[in-house]
Amino acid sequence: MRSTVQSPIETGQHGLMVDIECSLSNGLPGIIIVGFANKAVDEAKERIRSAFTGSKIDLPRKRITINLAPADVPKDSSGFDLAIAASILQASHQSRRDLTGFAIMGELGLDGTVRPIRGIIGKLLVSKNRGIKSFIIPSSNLSQALLVPNIDIVTVTSLHDLYGFLNDADKVPQSTGDGQAPSSATATTEVQLQDIIGQESGKRAIEICAAGGHNLLLGGPPGTGKTMLAKTLPGLLPPLSREEMLEITHLHSLANSNFDEIITTRPFRSPHHSASNVAIIGGGNNLRPGEMSLSHRGILLFDELPEFNRTTIEALRQPLEDRTITIARAKDTAQYPAHFIFVATANPCPCGHYGTSKTCRCLPHQIIRYRRKLSGPILDRIDLYVDVHEIDNSRLLMESKNTSTATNSIKSRISHSRQIQSDRFGSSQKLNADMTNKDVKTYAKLEPAAKSILDEAANRFGLSARSYMRTVKVSRTIADLDGSLPITSSHIAEALQYRPQHYHDE
Repeated sequence: MRSTVQSPIETGQHGLMVDIECSLSNGLPGIIIVGFANKAVDEAKERIRSAFTGSKIDLPRKRITINLAPADVPKDSSGFDLAIAASILQASHQSRRDLTGFAIMGELGLDGTVRPIRGIIGKLLVSKNRGIKSFIIPSSNLSQALLVPNIDIVTVTSLHDLYGFLNDADKVPQSTGDGQAPSSATATTEVQLQDIIGQESGKRAIEICAAGGHNLLLGGPPGTGKTMLAKTLPGLLPPLSREEMLEITHLHSLANSNFDEIITTRPFRSPHHSASNVAIIGGGNNLRPGEMSLSHRGILLFDELPEFNRTTIEALRQPLEDRTITIARAKDTAQYPAHFIFVATANPCPCGHYGTSKTCRCLPHQIIRYRRKLSGPILDRIDLYVDVHEIDNSRLLMESKNTSTATNSIKSRISHSRQIQSDRFGSSQKLNADMTNKDVKTYAKLEPAAKSILDEAANRFGLSARSYMRTVKVSRTIADLDGSLPITSSHIAEALQYRPQHYHDE
């Protein structure tokens, strides 16, 4: 008496299907689980035994051997409980339904209830990519599962529900189809652009950053509004598409305790500078995404960037270039997407008053050490640098005129610019900041005078090849905001003024 059902396992963005084989034989009654299972999987035998009793379903008085194949891949999920129970029901002839083409996942409680599992979207996508389109999942995971189109779903709240489905030939799986995802929304922020007095250059940089997905560094003394400017960015970005919502919800379900929650707004992550490398990058004993991946399709803010650990800052190199983060450990390797807009703030020195009207108390070597925390490769990957200057305090309580109209105008220009980029690249997810060198050569369209200015500036300021190409990308966004097809001299000139040169000075 043997049976086999399937359940997915995924690591990072990859995975495979596990064949859960059940064999009933004569011998001392008991459940044995083999196949490189960790303690969470091995403990399933106690949960299953109690769940069968609580559901008043007969557990075969046989020697029950469960094999999780392939046996050379580690299994560490309690989500196999429901599939193991289904394989036992089939092997003991308590099921009349053929489960070929089904994937089953869910955790059992001692009373037979079925609890939600972590990473349901990833497991559904792994199975779908391997030709499986019918699933039995916990009811609590349904809202997330509806994000995955064109699959058939059976939801169960208890082991008794599973038993009923396996013996009711007339019960048809629910089809998700398309268009059942919840509607996305623009993030609501406490700080709006109209709340910030002055800082026109900073607001312009925020507009360019939101339009083209460019990385931004805001420098200046403390209390001038750097963090406030950064916090206005989520409210300027467009709502999530269904594909983006799917990606983000999956990543957050792998890392958060509320792993059945759907993310409908763009992430805005602002970790403290004392956060560990594992918290920022990802990893741990059980590989989980970190802040870089949790800000995918959103914004990652490093407030007071030079205060972060040098190793953490340098870890930004790969995701800022490749839009992914690869976590390699002795036992396993995982790759997570990390396509975010990087925004950072920095003071000119440890006390924050170097170069301002206030007296700087820092020694020269302290200023040099502070600035050296930001290496050349990191500054090369930052597209926009803006100095945020001090504001006359007498202006702070003044009522700004037409600020709401101005903010709506900025949102309109950003939306129009993103539509131009969507038409250009054939995808709403690809922005000017994501252009390859081939794309730059195809779509840059610099006027001869503009290229002459850029070449002269590159020689005078010693721009690297990366900085050169990123300047072109920024100027492409500026031209899109102006509704201009060619990149003119004024667009190049504005893009060059945002190059981060300040922190090179030592």
